[in-house]
Amino acid sequence: MSHTKLKRVGDSKKRMYGPRCMLVCGFSSDERRTILSMTKNKKLKDIPVVFTAIKDRLELMKNMLTREHQTGLDGDCELERAIIMSGLTEKELHQTMAAYKKLKLPKPLWATLTPTSEKWTVEALIAELSNERLSFEK
Repeated sequence: MSHTKLKRVGDSKKRMYGPRCMLVCGFSSDERRTILSMTKNKKLKDIPVVFTAIKDRLELMKNMLTREHQTGLDGDCELERAIIMSGLTEKELHQTMAAYKKLKLPKPLWATLTPTSEKWTVEALIAELSNERLSFEK
């Protein structure tokens, strides 16, 4: 894939790249509902959450992130756990990650959408994120 230099996320109110959405991959049905409960927080309430299903493996990221809020909530997905954020402010990204940590769910792969990754399939992005995590853990 693409080996771009990672940039540290700040804390601004400027929106990051892409349509406003949080894409959730690879969680169980109960975990999905728990993640969805985060959006009841007034700071995160207007962030659409889309869940991947088995059939979405080869779907482009840019198509996934324009789906309706809660699409795929009841689907199954065997991909690795990941949360990809798009169109959020840097401040909301930090709030989302902090809210997730309080849920005490397994550690997911985290990413934000980029002009490059929006052209990738869900499966390709998850694989790239997994490889990046492995290289950081060495």
